[in-house]
Amino acid sequence: MSELLLLCAGLIAGALNTLAGGGSFVVFPALLAVGVPPVIANASNTYAALPGYASGALGLWKDLKAYKNRLLPYSIVALIFGGLGAELLLHVSNEGFSTIVPWLMLFATVLFAYGGAINRFVVQRAGGMRGAKLTGTILVFALLAALSVYGGFFNAGLGILLLAFVAVAGMSDIHAMNGMKLWISMVVAIVAVIRFALSGSIDWYFGSIALVGVTVGAYVAARLAHKVPTQYIRRLVIVYCSGLTAWFFWTVYGG
Repeated sequence: MSELLLLCAGLIAGALNTLAGGGSFVVFPALLAVGVPPVIANASNTYAALPGYASGALGLWKDLKAYKNRLLPYSIVALIFGGLGAELLLHVSNEGFSTIVPWLMLFATVLFAYGGAINRFVVQRAGGMRGAKLTGTILVFALLAALSVYGGFFNAGLGILLLAFVAVAGMSDIHAMNGMKLWISMVVAIVAVIRFALSGSIDWYFGSIALVGVTVGAYVAARLAHKVPTQYIRRLVIVYCSGLTAWFFWTVYGG
């Protein structure tokens, strides 16, 4: 039953990531449900999400070519600070991480629900930041560093934050923005997975089952994407995430 649950969770998560986002909200609690400790569940969730980031970035490579001069500096920052976030996770106990999870879920849920409005707000004000070239560049890299730490520590909601980041960085083409978002997510996930693997913090068996489900679900959803009303899926995900967040708060603080 555990294997079936994780496979189904992975299928749903892969489809959600393709159609609307929010797949981590399904895989992470599913790993907890089958008995994986919180820190290892979080690390395994990052491992399961990695192939989706890589395939997405590859699929948008043509759009990324226009910004290829940014790939190396952004990747260096993502590697260093994504690794720092992963290291931070490994120094938190399962009990300590359990008390943080409801707040991380709340933060990620709010980002998911209001991500569009946040990105529009950032786009409208990004021009002023780009005007002061040196200050703008420093702030852009500082923001990327902070987001990479978050992504290495807790994967959920990273994509929405990165969309806001690439808007601040001056990108406006949505396909290139999504490609860069996926590229940075991939780099953060790679360094985090390597660190988690070296410390023995990935449940390879359950994580791999989820990974297979995510990969298959993403592929099937991509084939059917034009037939699915994504706005309704987003609303369903928001309702589900809100209930899940409330459940985490009740579990941790209710008793």
